[in-house]
Amino acid sequence: MEVYYYTRKKCPLCDEGLLVLQMLQRKYSYELIEKDIDESDDLTEKFGLMIPVVEIRGKIVQYGMIDPVTIEDQLRKFES
Repeated sequence: MEVYYYTRKKCPLCDEGLLVLQMLQRKYSYELIEKDIDESDDLTEKFGLMIPVVEIRGKIVQYGMIDPVTIEDQLRKFES
């Protein structure tokens, strides 16, 4: 399973969210793919005010403050 993480540089919330995703990666098997939205005009337009954003199987599961409980719940749903 792939988990996309949309971020940008100099974003403290993004750094915190990354730690959450890395912690959960120890328990759940997924490939974490980080995307810097500043490298794409389309991504900047789509996610500019929302970052960080976590997307699993094409569904945005959380944005802004990333919390482990919500992400773990979503990972469990997508694993089944």
